[in-house]
Amino acid sequence: MKALILVGGFGTRLRPLTLSLPKPLVPFANIPMVMHQVEALVAAGVDHVVLAVNYRAEIMEREMTKHAERLGIKISMSLETEPLGTAGPLALAREILSQDKFFVLNSDVICNFPFKEMIEFHNKHGREGTILVTKVSEPSKYGVVKYDEAGKIERFIEKPQIFVGNRINAGLYFFNPSILDRIELKPTSIEQEIFPAMAADDNLYAMDLPGFWMDVGQPPDYLIGMCLYLNSLKEKADAKLAALNECFVGPVIAHPTAKIGRNCKIGPDVVIGPGVEIGDGCRLQRCTIMEGSVIKSHAWIKSAIVGWRCTVGAWARLEGITVLGEDVMVKDELYLNGARVLPHKSIKESVPEPTIIM
Repeated sequence: MKALILVGGFGTRLRPLTLSLPKPLVPFANIPMVMHQVEALVAAGVDHVVLAVNYRAEIMEREMTKHAERLGIKISMSLETEPLGTAGPLALAREILSQDKFFVLNSDVICNFPFKEMIEFHNKHGREGTILVTKVSEPSKYGVVKYDEAGKIERFIEKPQIFVGNRINAGLYFFNPSILDRIELKPTSIEQEIFPAMAADDNLYAMDLPGFWMDVGQPPDYLIGMCLYLNSLKEKADAKLAALNECFVGPVIAHPTAKIGRNCKIGPDVVIGPGVEIGDGCRLQRCTIMEGSVIKSHAWIKSAIVGWRCTVGAWARLEGITVLGEDVMVKDELYLNGARVLPHKSIKESVPEPTIIM
């Protein structure tokens, strides 16, 4: 069985992290974002994953080859010479996808990935396509999916101003190869052009996604998604979580190579990457600290993403969705509120208001 992951473009929404790595390779809970999807696909029986890319394909290929060997599957690149939208990439990979039913995923999505249940649901209704839908509290920000009790989609309503439903497209699909007959090799939107035509033919069904869902393509949502993911691990009593003790409160993932000083309080909702060093008396909550970073004694970090190989000075305070790119140095005793700092910068004074630091 095969799957196509829509990796797409420049990852501008997740800068400054994507200035160092393509977005699918940015760590989420200590593994590349896209590998959460790939590993779930492999567990459901997928043996060939195609990544639809139009940016920095050589870095992606080098990294994904290692994962393909580890998992015993094939991972190939489908390189777009021009952006093809969300449907065009299916036409570009037609030769690979035309043999059997296949998955299509948006690469920014994190959830529990119920792919086996999706296959079962799809085979039961026997039509051309299945999309996962998820419940949201503010449907007016999205396109709402209307469907009957059996799941047959009746119509899509774009950003409704009055309440018509609260289920939206979750960006995870399963198709019969016959969908490829609907798509030409040109920039095309699967959501706006292909799905309405399928629904008009009674060929598209919706399956409710159990549990949490988040598009983690920008820093505020990355942090929300991280909290949802950690709490789902907590509900399952997953072994990935650090054991609770005087230091760790609430769900925390701490890489075994990380070094943590005395009298720290870490959590809830913290991810600590490989080789991270945390000094004495630090307070970390709702944050990710990526590989090789050093957090000096008594630093206070909340609602922040600290990129690779950064140094956060002693008694420094980071909050308000501050994001440090790779190799940023924050001097001692500084306050950063909502700062987005590009790679290789040295911060010598406080940033009290949200600012991009070039």
